[in-house]
Amino acid sequence: MAQTNAAAQAVANIYKTPELWQKITFTLLCLVIYRTGAHVTAPGIDVTAMMDFFAANGGGGLLGLYNLFVGGSLERATVLSLGIMPYISASIFMQIAGAVVPTIDKMNKDEEGRKKVTQWTRYLTVVLAAVQAYGFALFVASLPNAVSRPGAWFTIQMMLFLTTGALFVMWLGEQITERGIGNGASLLIFFSIVQGFWPAIFNTFSLFSTGAISIFKLLILTALMVAIVASVVAVTVAARRIVIQIPQRTMGRGRQREASRNFIPLRITTAGVMPIIFAQSVMIVPGAFGTFSSNPRMQEIAEMFNPMGANPWLYYVVSAILIILFTYFYTSIIFNPVDIAENLKKQGGFVPGIKPGAKTAEYIEQVIERITMPGAVFLAVIALLPMLIANFMNIPFLFGGTSLLIVVGVALDTMSQMQQHLLLRKYDGFMKKGRVRFRGRQASGI
Repeated sequence: MAQTNAAAQAVANIYKTPELWQKITFTLLCLVIYRTGAHVTAPGIDVTAMMDFFAANGGGGLLGLYNLFVGGSLERATVLSLGIMPYISASIFMQIAGAVVPTIDKMNKDEEGRKKVTQWTRYLTVVLAAVQAYGFALFVASLPNAVSRPGAWFTIQMMLFLTTGALFVMWLGEQITERGIGNGASLLIFFSIVQGFWPAIFNTFSLFSTGAISIFKLLILTALMVAIVASVVAVTVAARRIVIQIPQRTMGRGRQREASRNFIPLRITTAGVMPIIFAQSVMIVPGAFGTFSSNPRMQEIAEMFNPMGANPWLYYVVSAILIILFTYFYTSIIFNPVDIAENLKKQGGFVPGIKPGAKTAEYIEQVIERITMPGAVFLAVIALLPMLIANFMNIPFLFGGTSLLIVVGVALDTMSQMQQHLLLRKYDGFMKKGRVRFRGRQASGI
C-alpha cells in the first residue's frame, strides 16, 4: 500500500515539474506520429499478399525479428518499413569501429570528434537504408501478386520512399533524445514491441476459449510469464558495485572538495540484448540456405537448425554457445576498463586497496569477466526458454525473450531519467529504494 501511494505521489509530482511534463508530452507526440506513419502503405504494393506471406511463414527468422522491431510495418509494407533499424545498425558499426580503429576512438573522447562521428553515423544510415530498401523491393517483387507493376521504376520508387522513411524515423529518434525523455531510438523500438503485446494476449485467450489451450496450460503459461518478467527486471538492474574513494582536494580560491565515497556500478548484463540478436542473425543462415536450395543435404541441415522442428536440440545448444560468446565479445567492445581507470585517476579517485592506473584497470577487468558469465547464461536461458515452452507444452508462446529484455531495459532507463528530473526538483521519485545518496553528487559510473 505504501509503495502504491509513493508511486501515485511520484506521478502527481510530474505535473508539478513543467519541464518534465513538457518532455513527456513531446515524447508521446513523437511516438504517435511514428505509429501513424507506420500504417501508411507504400504505393504499388498489395498489403494482403504481404500479410499472407508472413502468416504462412509464421513471421520467423530474420524477417520476423525485423518485423517485431518495427511494430509490424514490414508485413504491412509501409513507408516506415525499415524503422529505426538502419540507424541502429550504423550506430553499432561505428561503436565497433571505435573499439578497433584508434582514430575513431580518439574522436569519441572530445566533443567535436563525437559530433563528426555522429555525422558519419547519419551518412552510413543513408547507405544502409538504401541497400535495405533495394533488397526489400526485390523481395516484395518476388512474392506472387504482391506488386501490381514490378520493374525498375518500382524498385527506384521503393528505395526513395523507404530511405526517406528511415531518415525521418532517425530524425524523430534524435528529437526525442534531445527534447524528450529517454533514448529516442530505444523508445521507438520499445513502442513498436509493446503495441504487439495486446494482440498476442488476445490471441492466447482466443486459443483458450476455443479449447486449443487448457486452463492448466494457461495457468502455467501465466506463472512462467510472471516469473520471466520478474527475473528479467531483477537481472537488468543487478550490478556489481566497485567502491571508489574520492579524497579531499583544494579546488582553488580556498575552496575545498569534501572527500566522498562513491561506486562504479558494473551491470551483469552489460551487453544488453545485442548478443541474442547477433546469435539469431547467425542461426537463421542455415534455414535461409535450406529454403532457397534444392539440395536435399542443405535442406536436412536447415531442418536440424529449425527451432520448431522434430529435433531442435542442436539449435538450442548452438544458439546458447553463440549467445555466450557474443556476450563476451560485445562486452569487450563497449566496456573499456582502461578508460574508466584513467578517468578515475584524473579525478583523484581510487579503489581502496588497489593502485591507481593499470592495476585499477586490471582489477575492473577481472570483475567484469567474472560477472559476464552469469549474465551470458541468463541471456541464453531467456532467449531459448520461450521456444522450449512452445515445444514442450505444444502451445504458441507469444512473448520472446529478446522483446522482453528490450522492453524492460528501456522502461527502466526511461524511469531512471524521470527519477533524476524529480530528484533535481527535490521530489520523491519512482524508485525510492534504489536511491543512493552521496555528498556532492550521485554516483552514476565514471
